[in-house]
This record gives sequence, structure tokens and C-alpha cells, in this order.
Amino acid sequence: MGNAALRDVAVLRDVPWDDVAGSVVAVDAHNWLYRYLTTTVKFTGDAAYTTADGTEVANLIGATTGLAKLLEHDLTPVFVFDGGVTALKDEEVERRREQRERAEEQRQAAAERGDSVAAARLDARTQRLTDAIHETTRGLFDRLDVPYVEAPAEGEAQASYMTRRGDADYVGSEDYDTLLFGAPETLRGLTSSGDPELMSLAATLDAHDLTWEQLVDVGILCGTDFNDGVDGVGPKTAVSAVAEHGDLWGVLDARGEHVPNADRIRSLFLDPPVVDDYAFDDDVAPDVDAARAYVTEEWEVDPDAVARAFERVETATTQTGLDRWT
Repeated sequence: MGNAALRDVAVLRDVPWDDVAGSVVAVDAHNWLYRYLTTTVKFTGDAAYTTADGTEVANLIGATTGLAKLLEHDLTPVFVFDGGVTALKDEEVERRREQRERAEEQRQAAAERGDSVAAARLDARTQRLTDAIHETTRGLFDRLDVPYVEAPAEGEAQASYMTRRGDADYVGSEDYDTLLFGAPETLRGLTSSGDPELMSLAATLDAHDLTWEQLVDVGILCGTDFNDGVDGVGPKTAVSAVAEHGDLWGVLDARGEHVPNADRIRSLFLDPPVVDDYAFDDDVAPDVDAARAYVTEEWEVDPDAVARAFERVETATTQTGLDRWT
């Protein structure tokens, strides 16, 4: 999910990595993985991550690099994978599929005219998380003893729930909808250079004198992955309207508007499907040699493409002092 309009509402600040060191981060796995997947495809030749039978596993290069970064900053990641897609998200899924198809057509045209730069850029936009990517990412995590949780529905909702319970210190996601799912604090920029951004729910609510429920109403008015926004209502207008009329229903009545399935959408944010039978084992033993063999031998990734990343993982898991990784 990703309601970018919420950036105009959210309270964010840069934080040094040292300030979040030693924390447990419930990482939105699909969000994190997709960013590394597209970056790898954009900047790495496909021969480095394509098996003899044509299976592409660029994720194994990106995920290893991303894990190294988290561990070097003394963060303990718990990856949360999406489960089933709610029917209300069908239109968004279809929109993204159409975007990929258009990008693929443009990529083929760029390749035919010999524009390799444009083709590489567009290739990144055609990527999706295939069954092989799901399988091999979990296989890598298993060998490195990296914990992960299978959400029943939205990964962001599960990660936010885990953070509200105190089982994680932060949600790790680039999307702003973690605010609507009630994540107390979200770390953004885990896949980027520089320091991360800290997004605070409490500070956001205080800044606009809103309740969590009212913030969800603001999001629905602006539009989410589950609904189109109300025409002419941006984030600032939505905040003012909710403050004036009390809630979503008051705003809709005042404007003579209607949001289909508004009750269900509101419930998906405030009371989403989650699980609470997860557990993290503190007695872990990452097997870097097994992970390296899995990536380079079983899945035929070019050893040179992951050599440095595995060196960084090995150093981080033996020298950072992380309780879970020593």
C-alpha cells in the first residue's frame, strides 16, 4: 500500500542510525524486497541472477545486500510477508498489472531501438514478486536464521500490530499507510543511502489534533489502495474537514459525497486481520556458508555479485554484538 498524500500530514524527522541501533524492526517484506529487486535489475546484468532454466532470482542479490545493511546498523529484522489480497484491493492490483504491461511494451521498444539505458530503467518497472522470488527469499532467510512472519492479509497491518504490542520497536516500510494501521513509529529509508526517517503516529495526531480514527478518515477521503479519494479533497482539506465535521460520515454528509464500502475500509485499517501466534527464537545460528552455497550453487547466482554482501553479513553477525546474532 502507499498513500503518498499522507506525507503532507505525517510528522517525520531524520534520525541517526546510532539512535535506533539495537532495535527490532518489523519489516514490510514485500515493500523492502521489491525495492531491492528493482534496484538490482536496473544495475546488474541479468546473467548474474538468471539460472540455466531461465529463472530470475535477482532478489537473492538484493536481499543479501539489504540484510547486510540492517545488520551493520545493529538492527534485528523480522520480515512480515503479505498474505491473501482483500477483494477491495482488486482494482489496485489490476492497475499495477496494467502499469507493468505498459512498461514492458516500452522496454521492448527501447531494446529494439538500441536504447539500453532506457530498457534497463523500464525493466525495473516490470518486476513482480514471483513464486521463485518468494521461495528463494525465505530459503535465504532460513539459512541465515532471519525470522519472518506470514501475515493473513496486509503485511503492513501485521507489522503495525506487532509494534503496537511491543514485540518490535519499529515498523520498517517506505509507505505512509503504516500510520493508518496504527504503527506507533515507522522507519523509512531502510533501503536508501543516508540516515532513515522516523515517522511518529503520536506526533502526527498531536500536530493535527486528531484521533487515530480521524486520521484513518483523512486517509479514506484522500484515497487509499482500497478506494478512490473524494474529488477536490487533498490532505490539508481532509484534515480541516474532519476537524470541522468530526468524522468521515460528517464530511461525506456535508459534501453530499459517498465512498463505497467505507465501513469495511475503515475496519481494514482499525481492526485488520492479524495473527498473534508468532514467536522469535533468541537462540539463533546464522549459517553464512550454507546461505552462500544456496545462493551461488543451488540458484546459480554469480558468486562475484554477492561476495561482498556475504562478507558484510558475516562480519556483522560476528562483530556487532547483537544478542540475536552472536
